[in-house]
Order: sequence, then structure tokens, then C-alpha cells
Amino acid sequence: MGLLIKYTDASIVRQESVILKNVDLEVNKGDFVYAIGKVGSGKSTLLKSIYADIPVEDGTANVLNYDLRNIKRKQIPYLRRKIGIVFQDFQLLIDRSVNDNLEFVLKATGWSKTSEIKDRINSVLAQVGMQTKGYKMPHQLSGGEQQRVVIARALLNSPEIILADEPTGNLDPDTGAMIAGLLYEISKMGTAVIMSTHNHHLTKEFPGRVLLFENQIIEEVKPIIVAQKE
Repeated sequence: MGLLIKYTDASIVRQESVILKNVDLEVNKGDFVYAIGKVGSGKSTLLKSIYADIPVEDGTANVLNYDLRNIKRKQIPYLRRKIGIVFQDFQLLIDRSVNDNLEFVLKATGWSKTSEIKDRINSVLAQVGMQTKGYKMPHQLSGGEQQRVVIARALLNSPEIILADEPTGNLDPDTGAMIAGLLYEISKMGTAVIMSTHNHHLTKEFPGRVLLFENQIIEEVKPIIVAQKE
């Protein structure tokens, strides 16, 4: 299937406190993975460890052929270029248009040809159904539209993995389901998606793997079990 992430008996520590332990995780190309659990159970911590923002202690952790236990600081930007990140609070630059937000990211990651930049922006906006909104400022968009732009931003460098940290948390249920569906379709095209969420209904609407975070442990469970726990 194409192994992208492999953690074996890993521990993840923040400020000398163990957040997750005995982590065994494999994620393959095209996987759609939910991370569920209470606030503070380690969902965001795992995602941040994947893009080397939080260190992995003990065990082994490999992401896109980078050894996270021994990754060098200068290698981290190259790892992150292969990973798209979708934040709950959008983190768009409010003083520039959608197109300019996306252009900023492309130029920051080494794109220089104006025609290629324009083509790539048009391509990702079309992929998320925002091809006519590139001229708008973030405040002129609804929450759902802003999150679509954030997903477009995550797609700019054709990532092998998308990490979505509560992407539906600030959206109404219908809009949240639309955003989850968009990420689900992206996974069908081969990009692995890991999405943390408190909305367990999504696991039935868009079937995928479900990781339950509880008592410092990650356990893979069946979606129907999650639905019954509500």
C-alpha cells in the first residue's frame, strides 16, 4: 500500500510529561484516519510529532523515510513540505486575498515562476470548489469557505499526508460534514489523511480507521463501537 508513517513502541513527551506511550501506528497511502478522544488526550500531540514539532522519545518513529528520533533541524522543512496541515482556526493572513495567501506559501517553499504559481493556485482552488473566490479577502468568506481555502493551502505542494486538527470544530454540523467529505475524497486520490475530531457521527458518514486516545494510549477501534459510546 505504501507505508508513510510507522511508530513502534514510541513515547511522546511534552515539558517532561509523558503524553502518549507505547505508540504503535502504521499509516499507508490513501488511508483516512480519525483521531478521537477527550480534550488533552494527546490527539494534537501526535499530529505535532508527525511534523517534528514535538519530539518522540523511546521506540522508533519514521515519517516519509525520516527518522524522527534522529532528524536534523535542517531536514525538518523538507519533511514539512510533504505534509499538509489544516488548522481548526484557519490561520489565514487576514490582510491579503485568498490568491495572495496561497502565493505566499508557494514562494516560501521555493516556487518562483509566476505562471506555475498561478496555475497551481487555480488547480487547488478548483479542487476544493473555490475557483471563483481567489480575489476575496478572508473576512468576506464564510467559515466553511475559509476552511476550504485552508485545505487548498495544504494541497499546494502535493503532500503525501494531510494532518487536520479539529478542522470542523468551528463549523456548523452541515458545513463540518462537507469539509470532512472533502478530506475523505482527497484520501481517495492517494493522500493519507489523519483528522482529529469530536464529531463521532462523521466516522459513520465517511468510513475510515478510528484511533481512540485514552489514558496515554492509542487504540484502534471499530467505528460502530465509537458510535455506541456517545
